[in-house]
Amino acid sequence: MANNGTGTQASLDLESGLYRIGEVSRMIGVKAFVLRYWETEFPMLEPEKRANGRRFYSEADVELIRKIKRLLYDEGFTIAGARRHLREGGALGGDSETGAAIAPGYGATQLLNRKMLLDMRDSLRAFLTLLERR
Repeated sequence: MANNGTGTQASLDLESGLYRIGEVSRMIGVKAFVLRYWETEFPMLEPEKRANGRRFYSEADVELIRKIKRLLYDEGFTIAGARRHLREGGALGGDSETGAAIAPGYGATQLLNRKMLLDMRDSLRAFLTLLERR
């Protein structure tokens, strides 16, 4: 039986904690093209790219993708809002195990109001940009 080395390569990648885009796609529950798009929108998401062009995601990348998905799909952030939230280090705190984003003494109402105001600001900036182009 001829061994083309693919089995050996796959086991090396799994042992080193690296995942291919298809594996991450299945783990997270989003399509591969979504992950590639998120790479363009979130500069902190930088999978290792090999000479053959394949992407390999580390455990930290997978955790970041989970956070991005939670912010976009569960909490309703815009791409810009999620990017800002991650860049600020999740300024309101966050428990990675529970997914909670409320710091002690910071009520859910204030969090919702802050999020709505930031999203509204992003929308108004987008409208302003459109108006300035005319």
